[in-house]
Amino acid sequence: MPSPLIRDLIDNKGVALIDEQTLERFTQSHKQSVLFFTENPLQFPESNDVAVVLPLLMEAFADRLQVAVVDRRSEHQLHARFPFNGWPALVMLRDGQYVGAISRMQDWDVYLTEIERLLTTKPSSTPTFKVPVVSAGSHSQ
Repeated sequence: MPSPLIRDLIDNKGVALIDEQTLERFTQSHKQSVLFFTENPLQFPESNDVAVVLPLLMEAFADRLQVAVVDRRSEHQLHARFPFNGWPALVMLRDGQYVGAISRMQDWDVYLTEIERLLTTKPSSTPTFKVPVVSAGSHSQ
């Protein structure tokens, strides 16, 4: 269940709620899209902070991007498809292809600069998770 602030985005601010089944339809309908990954706002209270800032970002970038909240039941599956470094996250897509992500709550100027940069960045392959490799015979001294 989303927090009241996240629920307000969906119910009153015109932000779509998407899941694995509706993602493709949403991204086909919008050239530039931002997916808001909230996780559990009780565990990650910055999700509520992002929910407060998001309508202001939508206004600042009006007609240049469309925002959707990722349904909690699909977040981990879509996180595997569009990896990012921390919760909450805004993932930018162009024509359904990964462009980049902004993790955690940021200062207003960081959001403005980074979103502007992502709006002009070419889509790329999604980053992969980096797992340290340690050989079975190595010892720490």
